[in-house]
This record gives sequence, C-alpha cells and structure tokens, in this order.
Amino acid sequence: MTRLILLPIFFLVVFVGCKKNQLDGSATIEGTVRHHAKLIGNATVFIKFKAKEFPGADTTLYDAKVRADINGNYTVKCYKGDYYLFAYGLDPAIQSPYIVIGGSPVHIRNREKVTIDLAVTEGD
Repeated sequence: MTRLILLPIFFLVVFVGCKKNQLDGSATIEGTVRHHAKLIGNATVFIKFKAKEFPGADTTLYDAKVRADINGNYTVKCYKGDYYLFAYGLDPAIQSPYIVIGGSPVHIRNREKVTIDLAVTEGD
C-alpha cells in the first residue's frame, strides 16, 4: 500500500525537479554580439529550446528573446539543455539595410556558465 502512494510522489518529484530547456535556471549563457570586431549594441538574441541546429530566420518560431545592452553584451539564465541562439541587430556602418544576423547552438549543463560570442554578418 505504501508503495502505491510513494510511487506517484516519486515520479512527480522527478518530472517537476528536472527542468530542461527553460529560462530562469541556474546556468548562464553570456557573450557579445559582434559584426567582425564591432560590437552590435541593442541586438536581439532569440532563443530556441531543444535545438541543436539552426531552426531558421523566422523569429516567430523561437521560444524567448533577450536584448543585448548598448555594448552588445547579453545574458541568458537557463536550465541545462540544448539551445540555439540567433542574433539580429543593426550596423549603420554598412550599406543599407544595415541588418546583421547570425547564431550558434549551445549545450549547457546545470549550474554551468558558458560564453558564446555571436558572430553576425550582413543579412537580408
């Protein structure tokens, strides 16, 4: 009888306690958004959960986003898992339309801190 009561509690604790591919966890992904050597301030970094490959440039398919600061620095607090980061920014030093894009996959473990500088290039 006790096993019948403890078994559902055990599974509830395991499934609720093992968060993956979400924001606000104890792991940190941080870095800068750069177009060659130039920092791209105020770029948007889109985040796709459970992704190891580029999911495409359609930003509506991404699960979350963060904004880089004026110096191009961004930080994502997350749980362990696989993420794809896709940066979108503006570089007025290039010919119009000034759009720069680029991304990178990230695998992160619990409580790990990973630095990923996102290299962006001229986009469409």
